[in-house]
Amino acid sequence: MQRRTLIQAAIAATAGGLASLSALAQGAWPTGKAITYVVPFPPGGNTDTIARLIAQPLSSALGTPVVIDNKGGAGGSVGSAIASRAPADGYTLLGGTISSHSINVSLYTTNIGYDPVKSFAPIAMLGVSPLLLVVPASSPLRTLDDVLKASRAKNGGLSSGSPGIGTSPHMALELLASQSGVKFTHAPYKGSGPAVQDLIGGQLDMMFDTSLVVGPHIQSGKLRPIAITGSQRVPGYPQVPTIAESGQKGFDMVSWQALFVPAATPQPVVDRLHAEVMKVLAQPEVQARLKGFGMEPSSMTPAQLLDYQKAEVDKWARVIKAANIKAE
Repeated sequence: MQRRTLIQAAIAATAGGLASLSALAQGAWPTGKAITYVVPFPPGGNTDTIARLIAQPLSSALGTPVVIDNKGGAGGSVGSAIASRAPADGYTLLGGTISSHSINVSLYTTNIGYDPVKSFAPIAMLGVSPLLLVVPASSPLRTLDDVLKASRAKNGGLSSGSPGIGTSPHMALELLASQSGVKFTHAPYKGSGPAVQDLIGGQLDMMFDTSLVVGPHIQSGKLRPIAITGSQRVPGYPQVPTIAESGQKGFDMVSWQALFVPAATPQPVVDRLHAEVMKVLAQPEVQARLKGFGMEPSSMTPAQLLDYQKAEVDKWARVIKAANIKAE
């Protein structure tokens, strides 16, 4: 009899907990409590800028404050690990990127403290940004074929700058090397700015980076675009072919920014967040700002983002293993 009473009490307690979750999911969220938007990078970068762009209209839509909390370190891994341990109650958001949510898990030799897929529930893809392969304006290289031939002919291959090991410009280079079988020399810098200046100055042969970074130098005539990494040409550079069009069939690489919440966040909360974020991204002024950053807004559903992210994790794991890239 005592055992039966204990079991009944346990069932009742479980039912009560589920009822509380159901109440949270069906209308008790948000309650006016501030939502923390974790940015796993320092202030001023793309992830931080995009978070601040959408936080205010999202706050207005939800009727509760959305507060940015920068937790930088280890290419986004430190802040992501912190967010993964937050309560799954809808009051913690995370700005995830291609680095924090697909590359880092294979790049770092130590445990990053979270699983990029299992530790989170996807909310929305905020935007994607293809990279441009550029060379100095004085370079004789004008096509991807020129680049590959020149790199084959040069001892060690052409030099290509990046803002650091494991960044999307570095991964674009390694993906090209993997698919083409051509060797390059990677030159990591502490940020895109110094790398671009050395490229303009002729100390580097080539570089991948976003149009936000290299676009002004293309417009000023200091750099020449060779190809674009995405699957389609972009409106700002309609004359620039994709790498796939240039002979490397199947090549498709974009940098991306997405929004996540801790795993086990109630589905109705996920659905509400997705719907409100999509409304924010549809606002003309937000779209204009994103395009100004060289990003294209995305209409992916959470399920589509999850499938895309899984494919990205697998793709970069293969590239990192093949190139034997490691970061401490």
